[in-house]
Amino acid sequence: MVNHCANPECGKPLHYLREGRVYVFDVTRYASSVADRGRRMEHYWVCGICSNTYLLEQTAHDGVRISRRQTRGDVTIPAYESPHSLAS
Repeated sequence: MVNHCANPECGKPLHYLREGRVYVFDVTRYASSVADRGRRMEHYWVCGICSNTYLLEQTAHDGVRISRRQTRGDVTIPAYESPHSLAS
């Protein structure tokens, strides 16, 4: 269960999903035999403030890691925000 920001320097508690970003990674656990192999999904949440600067990515050897968003010149590429309704 996700209950706080995945950024270890933040740790903000999760109250609402309307801010931040949820990441879902398919993690395969390998056991000693092929018959014991299982699949599972792991969920992570990055709070709104951290998601402007950081993102999570799955790596082959380290599992999941947090890294800074790439920048173009002096401008940080913003986090995706869902479009808001224009209806009044």
